[in-house]
Parts: sequence; structure tokens; C-alpha cells
Amino acid sequence: MKNITEQQDANDLIARAAEGRWSEQQAADWYAAQPWPVGCNFLPSCASNQLEMWQAESFNPAIIRRELGWLADIGMNTVRVFLHDLLWRQDSNGFLARMDRFLAIAHALEIRPMFVLFDSCWHPFPRLGQQDEPEPGVHNSRWLQSPGLWTLKHKNPSAAFDRLRPYVTGVIRHFRDDPRVLAWDLWNEPDNSNTISRAPRDFPTAQAKGEAVFPLLAKTFQWAREAGAAQPLTSGIWCGSWETDDDLAAHAPLGRLQVCASDVVSFHCYAPLAATHEKVKRLQRFGRPLLCTEYMARPTGSTFEAILPYFQQEGIAAFNWGAVEGRSQTHYPWDSWQMPYASEPQPWFHDIFRTDGTPYLEEETKLIKKLTGVTRQGGLSERPPLCVV
Repeated sequence: MKNITEQQDANDLIARAAEGRWSEQQAADWYAAQPWPVGCNFLPSCASNQLEMWQAESFNPAIIRRELGWLADIGMNTVRVFLHDLLWRQDSNGFLARMDRFLAIAHALEIRPMFVLFDSCWHPFPRLGQQDEPEPGVHNSRWLQSPGLWTLKHKNPSAAFDRLRPYVTGVIRHFRDDPRVLAWDLWNEPDNSNTISRAPRDFPTAQAKGEAVFPLLAKTFQWAREAGAAQPLTSGIWCGSWETDDDLAAHAPLGRLQVCASDVVSFHCYAPLAATHEKVKRLQRFGRPLLCTEYMARPTGSTFEAILPYFQQEGIAAFNWGAVEGRSQTHYPWDSWQMPYASEPQPWFHDIFRTDGTPYLEEETKLIKKLTGVTRQGGLSERPPLCVV
């Protein structure tokens, strides 16, 4: 009886979270009105994490403008950018002003961001202020979870999470009708228990973390709907048996929530082309536009050459991980958590450009330009200077 009751409770939460969801036709019409979304997950090279990007003391419009310009040069028209709940608590007005400034810079370059509100990856105990230096030779060593585990492991996590409602509704309501914003990604990899990095300080399993996040993500969808976003809402599938299991009811409640409450279906895939094709084929059965919000890890076979032409052919939005080599150090692979690298990895794991704007592999940027239709030498950054900073 307990399992039946728990299943019914989960179904009720999913149903409430899905209230107000776009119809398949609304989602299709929205997507048809967009140019093919192609871009990357963006963090300026001067920042090691979300707080270092957005806090007033380290927010750097000049570097953001320069590095977004390199992306625009190769035809990218969107970026996926992570926010953090602590920024709202620290200074909500200042945070919104910096978001607006970021949007002005991106808009001048014809780039429309997708913003990510929460994230279950990497360091579980974020703190405001000056951030620690990156660990030498380690992939993404200072990236932060949002919210921290203080909230997820609170004796009353639901009540603790309710304190973040003003963050969700405040950010989305402020930009809900802003055409410069492409979409809202509400929670990145919600059941990631960080087994390769911070596992001793995180939940013991992905299942345990997923069970903790499930009711909180359901609330987040409801809050985002209340805020009245004109842009689509999503939370991306990143693990599970979506490639092989057609029975939606067989999946964990968290995954069903992500599919059933999202306006557009987003997903992550760092696999070679054949496995990517299988995942896409299975996800297409949901009848909604597909956005791959993370791909491209060269050693795994997820490369621009293999994956991006296929995404263009299928009309799938494409966001590779990483823009410019920098303090996030995501050009190092995931296994650097077990053995830090003493020299540059070959090949790079993520990222497109070196810190001086030189492409890591020129054949990659030539391919991206070809697929995005950039034909002129130098791209968009040869336009006259823009008064945006």
C-alpha cells in the first residue's frame, strides 16, 4: 500500500507541476519561429564558477563582450548561462542589473541566452565572496551547486527550499517578456550525486538525490509558471534508460517530471553519433522540440564533426560545453579529479577557444561557421564598436 500511495503522491506532484504547460502545437510554433539555436555553455574565462561570473566585484563586461564576440564570429546565436540563488540573497537588484547588462551585450551580438536557475553538480557547499583558486589540472574544480546541500539535507527541506521562491519568481518575472531571453532551464542534472568528484560530501546515490530534489523541482516548475514566463521552461534529461525504455511509467518520478512538465524537451548526451542517434530517436516520441543542452567531449567521440551536422539535419538545438579555456579548466577531462593533469591534455575535453581567441582546432570553427552560415572573414566582431558596457 505504501508504494501505491507514494506513486500516487508522485503522480499528483507531476500533474500539478505540469499545469500551464505549453501544448505540443505551442511548443512547435515557438521553435519554428527561431533560427536554428546553436551555441555553447558559457562561462567567461575570468570566472571559475557562477558566483565569480556574477558578483559585482568580479563581473567583467569587457571580457564577456570579447568572448561572446568570438562565439558570434563563428555564427553561434545562443549560450546557456548558469545563475545562483545566493546572488539573489546577496543583492537582488544588483544581480538583476548585471543580468540586464549581460543581456545587452549578448543582444548586440545577436545572441539569446538560456538561463539555468538551479544545478546539482560539483561543490555542494557554495559561499559568497572571493572564491578559492582553481585546483591545478582539475576539471571544473570550483563549480557550485545551487542550492547547496544545506537546503537539500535540511531537517525540513521543503520549508528551507520555499525561501528560494522569491529568487525563482523574481528573476523570471523581471525578464518574463524579454525577447532577449531564449528559454529557462530550471534545474541542471538534478539527481547528479557527483560520484567522480564530491561524492563523500553529497548524497550516497543518484536515486537518493533524485528523491530529495523531485518535490523541489516540482515546486520550481509551479513558481516559474506563476511568474508568467513568455519563454519555454525545461529541465534536461541526462541519465536513465530513455534510449531503450518506451514505458514512461517505468522511469523514476524525477525523470517523468522533467519530461511531463517541460515545454520543450532538453537533454544531455556526450556519446558518439550512433548512441546520440538512439537517444534522439527515443526522445522524439514526446512530440516536442529537442534541445541538446550539453554535448561535445572529444575523447568520448562526441565531437563537433560527428554530432553538430546531425543536430542540424534533425533540427535539434545544440549547446556544446565550454567556450574559452579559463579558470573553469574544462579542457581537462573528468578523470582529472582522480589524477590532476600536469600539462595540457590531448585532445582537449571541452572548450573551443584559447584565452587569446585562437581556436583550439581551426577545423572545428570552420565547420561551425559552415553550418551556421557565417561566410565572411572575421564574422560579426568586425562590426563597429558597440556602446554596451
